[in-house]
Amino acid sequence: MRNFVGQRFAAITLLLAITMGMLNAVGARADQAQITMILATGGTIAGKQAAPGQPGYVSGADSVKSLIEAVPELKDVADVEGKQVSDVGSQNMDAKLWLELLRATSEELARPDVDAVVIAHGTDTLEETAYFLNLTLKSDKPVVVVGAVRPATALSADGPMNIYNATVVATSAAARGRGVLVVMNDEIHYAAEVTKTNTTNPDTMKSPNRGRAGVCDTGECVFFSPTSKRHTTDSAFSIGDEVTSLPYVAIVYAHAGMTAGPIKGALAEGAKGIVVAGVGDGNMSDAALDALTAAAKTGVVVVRSSRVGSGVVRRNIEVDDDTRGFVAAEELNPQKSRILLQLALMTTNEVGTIQDMFHAY
Repeated sequence: MRNFVGQRFAAITLLLAITMGMLNAVGARADQAQITMILATGGTIAGKQAAPGQPGYVSGADSVKSLIEAVPELKDVADVEGKQVSDVGSQNMDAKLWLELLRATSEELARPDVDAVVIAHGTDTLEETAYFLNLTLKSDKPVVVVGAVRPATALSADGPMNIYNATVVATSAAARGRGVLVVMNDEIHYAAEVTKTNTTNPDTMKSPNRGRAGVCDTGECVFFSPTSKRHTTDSAFSIGDEVTSLPYVAIVYAHAGMTAGPIKGALAEGAKGIVVAGVGDGNMSDAALDALTAAAKTGVVVVRSSRVGSGVVRRNIEVDDDTRGFVAAEELNPQKSRILLQLALMTTNEVGTIQDMFHAY
């Protein structure tokens, strides 16, 4: 009996020692400051008016330092640092800036003391940058892209609250592994789903097909469901330091009376792929269909998307994609179809393989 009691005492002592060691380790990790890095690219969120109340403003006029100082409450959420990557209106975002931002973001995510990255960006092409990063970043750490529709000097500017919420989301354990997120107007969206739907309303960012990923409220965030699309660490797309450009892909806009002119123009400029912002579920005029079919036979990849803003463009419904050699965009809008096609063309122009990518991403 005495040996049994002694054995139990020894076991309990060992268990307490292990538990205390684990608590000390947790405490040590908690004492190590983890950083949320804010990367600024310009945009309305950093815009300044010539004078208060005037409608005009200059995008990207404020620095990342000013963006952080405008939200003193950030100190209660995270240890925040900032870097300026660019200072452009997002209408001037291009492949060169995407690659620069990808490398800057990857560099920060590789730091052991950085837990998350928040990217301040103009809303005009915010969804495109977010989707590009969603396909090319190789980290499961949270990355949140945030913007504003009112400049920093405007009455009731929406930028400070958006940055605060974006930082809250970025520091949430639930955000890890979800790919690139977009946070605006108290809502969380997945990069593959979100699009800008209004010119100047703060409620502009929506996910019309699958709905928002979650919400932010009084310093807390709630996620509703995971994304089913491949992203980041599960993405097959990888861009090395040697890459300095992306294949040229054009978007042509379908409309009543559409001619083959825009298609011929894109081909003359050397387009390796063409995305059609089609009417309805990816349709276009007979003249455009014939011109695109001829282009597809030469190895140019043609993707049928839609201009309507929501819905699915499926294969072989009204257009015989199999015969014409086209790709159906499924849920991706024209601007995101262009990005996926650019990345796909870096390795293949095989239509079946690219169609599989549109299903997966």
